[in-house]
Amino acid sequence: MSRKLIIGTRGSQLALWQANFVKDRLAEIGIEVELKIIKTQGDIIQHLRLDKLEGKGFFTKELEEELLNAQIDLAVHSHKDLPTVNPPGLIIAAVSEREDASELLIIHKDCVDIKKRLSLKHNASVGTSSNRRKAQLLSLRPDLEFTDLRGNLQTRIQKLRDEKYDAIVLAKAGVARIEMDLSDFHIEEISPVELIPAPAQGVLAIQIREADQDLFAILQKIHNNEVAETIAVERKVLNLFDGGCHAPLGSYCRKNEGKYETWTSIADDNEDFPDRFFIQSDTTEGLAELIFSKFGKDRKMPSSVFITRDLDENSYLARWLTKHRIAIDDRSLIKIYPTINKLDSFILKRADWIFFNSKNAIEHFFKLEPLVLKKTKIAVLGRGSEDALRKYNRIADFSGDNLGIKTEAIAKEFAKLVDGQTVLIPRAEGSLQTIQKELTENTKVIDVPIYETVLAENVDKSNADVLIFTSPSNVEAYFQENLVDPGQKIICIGHSTAAAIASMGLTYSLPFTPDEIGLAEAIFGLDYK
Repeated sequence: MSRKLIIGTRGSQLALWQANFVKDRLAEIGIEVELKIIKTQGDIIQHLRLDKLEGKGFFTKELEEELLNAQIDLAVHSHKDLPTVNPPGLIIAAVSEREDASELLIIHKDCVDIKKRLSLKHNASVGTSSNRRKAQLLSLRPDLEFTDLRGNLQTRIQKLRDEKYDAIVLAKAGVARIEMDLSDFHIEEISPVELIPAPAQGVLAIQIREADQDLFAILQKIHNNEVAETIAVERKVLNLFDGGCHAPLGSYCRKNEGKYETWTSIADDNEDFPDRFFIQSDTTEGLAELIFSKFGKDRKMPSSVFITRDLDENSYLARWLTKHRIAIDDRSLIKIYPTINKLDSFILKRADWIFFNSKNAIEHFFKLEPLVLKKTKIAVLGRGSEDALRKYNRIADFSGDNLGIKTEAIAKEFAKLVDGQTVLIPRAEGSLQTIQKELTENTKVIDVPIYETVLAENVDKSNADVLIFTSPSNVEAYFQENLVDPGQKIICIGHSTAAAIASMGLTYSLPFTPDEIGLAEAIFGLDYK
C-alpha cells in the first residue's frame, strides 16, 4: 500500500499507547502511519457511570464519524467500549492479542487487612463506576461501600492518592500498557474467572470502512483470529442481553486444551447478588445463545440443596441460595482428629514451600502453632484454601484457582515453579497425594500426615433436589445406609470425590473451581424439571 494511513484515536495516555501499538505493528509490515487525536463524548461527559458508557459508543462515536467521512483511515478502540453492532459502512477489520483480563484492586496500604478476602479492611470505600464490578465485589464482600469514579487512569490513581477512596478497581490491561508505578499501594489481582470482566476487556479493535478492502487485506497480517473467536462469544452474549435489559454483565471466554470455557455473570442491579454460569464447549457455535437461555426468567431452580459441610449463613454460597429461596441442609458427615501434636522446627526451617490442598490441612497445621519463617512461601489448591489461609495472616504465593478443579493440572504448574526446592506437604492420612506424584526428582518433598478423618454413623437421608459431596469420606459416610432418589442431582468437589460417586454407577457434575463460587455456578447450570 503506497498511501500513508491516518489512525484516529482519543488523546489519553492509554489511548495513545494503543494507537502507537497498532502503528508499530503496521510499521513492521512496511505501512507508514500518522495519528490524529479526536475528542469523544466519553472524554467530555464525566457524570455518567461507566456501565452506561461501556459498549454504548460514548468513547467511539466521534472516531466513527471521522472514519465515515474519510478524515481518517482506521480507528483504534478499546474493544469493550464498542457497541455490539457496527454503524452501517464500518467493520472491525482486526483485533489484537488479549492482554490479561484480570482486575486490579488498588488499596491504600493503611487500609489493608490481609485476614479479609481481597485484603481490604471492613467497610472500606471502593471507587468504581462499573455496576458489573460493584455487583460482583459485593457478592464477595457485602460490607464494602462504593463511590463513583471517572477520569483517565492517572486521574483515578491521583484521586486514590488524595485519599478520596480506600481502594479503586482498574483493569489490569490498562495499567500494564502504560506501565503505571503503583509501588505505594497494595495490589490485589482478581482473576477473570473470579471477577468476570466486561466483554472483550483487554483487546484492541481496529475499525475501518467496509468498502476499504485493500486495507482489510493488509490488516489480516496483524489480526488475532483466536482472540476474535472467543470475544465474539462475549460480545454476542452482551448483544443478546441488551435486547431485554441493561443489567450489570460480565462475560469471559477462553480456549483451554481445545475446549472453550465461558463464564457469565449478570445481576438485576449493582446491589443484586449476581447469578453466574460456567460452560465448557467444543465449539463456539450457538454458545452465546445457550448462555442467554440459561438466564431466562422462567428457568427452574432447585427447592433444596444438601451439602456435606457446615455453611456459614454469611458465606457466598449461603447468600446465593437464600437469594433464590433454596432450602439448605448442611452437615458434615465426618469428624477430623489430629494425628500429631507438634511439628519439628528443623523441618519448618528446611522448607522453601508449604503446600496445602484443603482448608482442613490449613486449620490443623496452624493449630500446631508452627514457627513458619517469613521467607517460606505458601501454595494452595484454590480460592477456598486462600481464604482459610488469610485467617492466619498469610497470603498464598501460589494458587491453582485459575486452573480449575483439575488437581493434576495444578500439580504440574506447581511442579515447574518449585523444581529443585524443598516442599512441605501437611495432609490427611490416606490422601491421594496427587501433588507429590507430579513433583520432579530434583524437588525434595517433606510429607507429613497431620490429621485423619472418621466417618459418622447412622447418617440421615436427604430429600434435597441437589446433593453436594465435598470429599470421598463424606461419600462413603452417606452411602453406608442411603440411596439416591430418582431425579436427585449430584455435584462433587474434586476428582477423587467424583471417582467415589462414579464407582457406584451414579452420574455427577463437577464445578470448575472447588469453592463456593464454583458450587453456585454448578447448581445454576443444572437442568431442573
